[in-house]
Amino acid sequence: MSDELPAGDITLDAATLRVLAHPMRLTLLEHLRQRGPATARQLAAHYEIDSGAASYHLRRLADGGLIEEDLERGTRRDRWWRARHRSSVHQPADSSPDERQDGRAYLHAVVLAYSEQLRRLAYTAPLLPDEWYEASTFSNYTLRLTPAELNEAKAELAAVVKKYRDRENSAGVPVALQLHAFPLVEPDDDA
Repeated sequence: MSDELPAGDITLDAATLRVLAHPMRLTLLEHLRQRGPATARQLAAHYEIDSGAASYHLRRLADGGLIEEDLERGTRRDRWWRARHRSSVHQPADSSPDERQDGRAYLHAVVLAYSEQLRRLAYTAPLLPDEWYEASTFSNYTLRLTPAELNEAKAELAAVVKKYRDRENSAGVPVALQLHAFPLVEPDDDA
């Protein structure tokens, strides 16, 4: 049985953006990436959804090439699934005009999925062991930037994340590091 991390990143195209334009699919994919292989039944119990719905979402993820059946585990009755990639990358600036609508639907699903993740964290964060509580951060920064400056900041932050991700620390545990960068007001507003 292999518990290896999924390989590399996947750059999302129009088809995978459409598959991931559902918050539950994003949640299930992230679960498989962070915690390793699981069955539809296990995921359904963890996220308190119907096992048929979990199976449906897993099949859609598999059809989109984002996950695959883990043939080293389970039986025909109890299928195990694993992520195929370590993370997903979507840069709206690199999207074709045809992908823009799919990208916006994906963005909507990302915000919903991450807000649900934060809602769940609200119940467990106060119970973190002291060492993890003290190492955590809950920050919110507002910067005044141009689109070019935001692109520069994204590139610098991506380099920092890559530095730590490439270390492959086997003693570490999965840590959620979320970055969302978007204007707080419409660019035409006088805020």
